[in-house]
Amino acid sequence: MLVLRFLIITVGFFMAVAGKAQVIRRVKIKELETIIAESKHPLIINMWATWCKPCVEEIPYFQQQAAAHKGDSVQLLLVSLDFKENYPAGIRSFIKKRKITSEVVWLDETNADYFCPKIDSTWSGAIPATLFINRKTGYRKFAEDQLSEEELKKEIMALLQSR
Repeated sequence: MLVLRFLIITVGFFMAVAGKAQVIRRVKIKELETIIAESKHPLIINMWATWCKPCVEEIPYFQQQAAAHKGDSVQLLLVSLDFKENYPAGIRSFIKKRKITSEVVWLDETNADYFCPKIDSTWSGAIPATLFINRKTGYRKFAEDQLSEEELKKEIMALLQSR
């Protein structure tokens, strides 16, 4: 009886862990601005969408590099620019299928002329787009294009310099 009870609890635990879906918060641009302004660690904010092929291609190595620099307190925030009808189910399905473990938020904004300049004055709205920011060192760089893994590594090193 004790073994059976243990087995039921263990199976239940693993089912709960395996079935746990990441919560995808809905954010407005003001909240994203606050995250940027109040970041205490080197921060990479990657704007992407599930339907954007270059975005999807770069996410795995963004995750790998962020994990490799976890000891440097590098944080990666993936900001989905998917359409409203894809939130949250479509985005959740996408991140589960691709095993995305980084924090994902959905930007609940439709006016790119309003939100793009709040991220960077040069941003046309094209994605992928990435903001690298380290408030401690004053480092800030914006890239509006798909980055290769080597380019990402260089940006992370620049992000971490002068620590």
